[in-house]
Amino acid sequence: MDSSKVALVTGGSRGIGAEIALRLAQDGADVALTYVAGERAAHEVVAKIEAMGRRGVAIRADAADAGATVAAVERAAAVLGRLDILVNNVGIGVLGPLDELSPDAVDRVLDINVRSVFLTSQAAAARLGRGGRIITIGSCMAQRVPGPGGTLYAMSKAALTGLTKALARELGGRGVTANIVHPGPIDTDMNPADGPYAEAQSAMTALGRYGTAGEVAAMVGYLAGDEASYVTGAEFSVDGGHAA
Repeated sequence: MDSSKVALVTGGSRGIGAEIALRLAQDGADVALTYVAGERAAHEVVAKIEAMGRRGVAIRADAADAGATVAAVERAAAVLGRLDILVNNVGIGVLGPLDELSPDAVDRVLDINVRSVFLTSQAAAARLGRGGRIITIGSCMAQRVPGPGGTLYAMSKAALTGLTKALARELGGRGVTANIVHPGPIDTDMNPADGPYAEAQSAMTALGRYGTAGEVAAMVGYLAGDEASYVTGAEFSVDGGHAA
């Protein structure tokens, strides 16, 4: 990767987002990341980025706040001087029976998982030049819902596939690509591989195990790099065969 590249990773203070931020820094990018509650964790990620010799910045931005979402893009570009790569990682999971999902829950999930991704992509697109990248983190549940309780979450993540394909068409003439990565069960503090649901989730995959955040970050690293310049509007499953 060109060492002058600048990336913004939303929700980059922990889990998959933190691993993506570190991978992009390892590949030579300066990295801004957003967080909402984990300030200490966010600054720890920034410290690791700086230890690699790259610039890092942590930006507090609540993805449920439309204004904060756009402001985070503007601040990342202002502090680091430009923007070349956007990784839409932020998202929440709300699962439950269809008849128990309240209108407030619907609004919150769509605000964070869909509206914020659209607004961040819109703001970033205005700043991305030729060779720019928009990479969105979806979910294996956008491709296969293995049981009840996932209506709201699956809907929100499936919407991102449509957005990604449309962005590819919208921005392709400018040499900007847009792709989506669908993780399967990934070992994070929110969904640990030794947690109460791990055995059932592992059994849904062809490989019979959880993935690692690093395995997702590796796919993002590829899509952010020069070798993926002819890849756009595509879906990539990093799910251990969950959708097989």
